[in-house]
Amino acid sequence: MSAATAMIDGAGKSASTTTFRGRFFRSRRIIFAGLYLALMLLVAIFAEALSPADPIENYLDYRLRPPLNPTADGRYLLGGDALGRDILSRAIWGTRISLAIGIAAVLAAGTVGVTLGLLAGYYGGRTDEAIMRTADVQLAIPTILLAIALIGVLGPSLRNLILVLGISGWVIYARTVRGVVLSLGGSQFVEAARALGASDLRIIAIHILRNVWTPAIVIASQQMGAMIILESSLSFLGLGVPPPTPTWGGMIAEGRNYLSVAWHATTLPGLILVSTVLGVNFFGDGLRDVLDPRLRL
Repeated sequence: MSAATAMIDGAGKSASTTTFRGRFFRSRRIIFAGLYLALMLLVAIFAEALSPADPIENYLDYRLRPPLNPTADGRYLLGGDALGRDILSRAIWGTRISLAIGIAAVLAAGTVGVTLGLLAGYYGGRTDEAIMRTADVQLAIPTILLAIALIGVLGPSLRNLILVLGISGWVIYARTVRGVVLSLGGSQFVEAARALGASDLRIIAIHILRNVWTPAIVIASQQMGAMIILESSLSFLGLGVPPPTPTWGGMIAEGRNYLSVAWHATTLPGLILVSTVLGVNFFGDGLRDVLDPRLRL
């Protein structure tokens, strides 16, 4: 009987894996958005090799140089900014900063949110009440205002920015995971684990956590774009990574006063920001459709 059961379980897992792969590779949104995001990730990783110039070195002779008019050594292909810095090089390094902050913030928010959601859903009572009321209070405060207030207290830096974004984004994970855990509370496998003497930590880590990964991954893929936008907004306001470190939001802020004479200084980093966030959103939507068995591609 155990051998037959193992064969059935193995066949079921194999069929499930095959179905998942089929849905994954049939999704055009995932394929095209994934390829674009993979390209951006490679740009971020190999920023030193791809950057034609030092992103913070300025040459006033090339101040507000127009795009598609590079120098003999290949610099200033996308033009120069108000201080004579190479926009292409700054955009490449800005890719590393934005993706690094976005990924780190999503990991921080996801870790905190999933942990609190598990505790709230499993233990209920006062633990659930305290966590959910804290989440309600945070939802009542606009995210950008909360981020500005925290940055104002902690000061602008890369570490503080990741911390602030993580604090700002945990609520959606906690509320979603709590709902999943509540639906699993009376499941047979949870009751069986309790009857066998499994500890609360083992039940949460082994039996429940495995069932919340799918919604958590989908939320993370969709929150990545929101974190990049929030980081760029704070950098635009001068509350992000301190200059002269290049960020997309900082580049847009620096070039906004020169739109009439140097449109490229703001437009080009803005287009990169928009296309990256769209890529992240399309990938997240496609991943949600693939992982949700109720949806069909």
